[in-house]
Amino acid sequence: MTGEFKPGVSYIMPVLNEEDYLREAVQSILGQNYEGPKEIVLALGPSIDRTLEVAQAIAEEDNRVRIVSNPAGRTPIGLNLAIKASQHPIIIRVDAHSELEPQYTARGIETLYRVNAHDVGGLMDARGKNTLQRAVAAAYHSPFGLGGAAYHSGAPEGPAESAYLGIFRREVFDEVGFYDETLWRAQDWELCLRIRQAGHKVWFDPELRTGYYPRDDFKSLSAQSYASGVWRGEIARRYPDGKSLRHDLPPLMVAGTAIGSIALIVDPLLGAHRGGLIRRLFRLSKLAPVAYLGLVLYASVKSSKTNLKEKVAMAGVLPAIHFPWAIGFVKGRIKGAQGTLDKGRVRS
Repeated sequence: MTGEFKPGVSYIMPVLNEEDYLREAVQSILGQNYEGPKEIVLALGPSIDRTLEVAQAIAEEDNRVRIVSNPAGRTPIGLNLAIKASQHPIIIRVDAHSELEPQYTARGIETLYRVNAHDVGGLMDARGKNTLQRAVAAAYHSPFGLGGAAYHSGAPEGPAESAYLGIFRREVFDEVGFYDETLWRAQDWELCLRIRQAGHKVWFDPELRTGYYPRDDFKSLSAQSYASGVWRGEIARRYPDGKSLRHDLPPLMVAGTAIGSIALIVDPLLGAHRGGLIRRLFRLSKLAPVAYLGLVLYASVKSSKTNLKEKVAMAGVLPAIHFPWAIGFVKGRIKGAQGTLDKGRVRS
């Protein structure tokens, strides 16, 4: 991007049960240090809290904020409705749990044109407002938490498989299509696959940072992790490019830990006779839960941005991420997602 060219920007945001975070997310957009035209399109799902009232109040306060209805409440449907209702040549996806850094838009658009990319993403800077949420944020940043993806732990600037949220040239949707509405999660990865298959760049820029507030209780965190695992399994089931060794490690860890835990209980009951190869392997498996516990404690203690309470909480957070995700991944890989919901988000 050269000279004083400042293309208009449409920020699209699917929203469901976000009364506690929506206003701050919108304010971070309106506070962007970017002089070009901007609009925000909120795709509102059927929330059961005060999200609708909060959104309507925001829209009344600023005419740059518009609302479209998303009766189904599904993220990809909301994203597509918002894109179709928007008008500017740059599309920026924003999450209602996120806060953009002030230079996010200007830097992202500059990168988009500088490297001739069609989708640019940056770091998901997980943050917390209480002890548990800060522990979850630390787990997200840890390579032992979510597998060390670039947008969690950082990487050099360059081409990427996928992008967190995404800053898009509008025309890419005309070329490759919109978000796949059959993918209730992981739809961003699939869209990036089509963008790359069309010969365009998906780019990671570590200078782009987006504050993100993760789940702040164990029940919703586990539900989110399970749903994420199921849909990642669905992606691996549908697309050869969706498979990765790092996705197979959590299921292996769960299987090893489960077998080892059983061995710790059962082996003493089997007596001291020598046994064959299977018995020796059974005994060896007892190391798996010990090794996993050691890994969790190591990751928690080594977390540099947490206090003692948060380190203790992180020791519980990591299994709440790993085990549901791994079980979900196996389910999705074998049977498919079959419309699995993130029950930590959709309240009843």
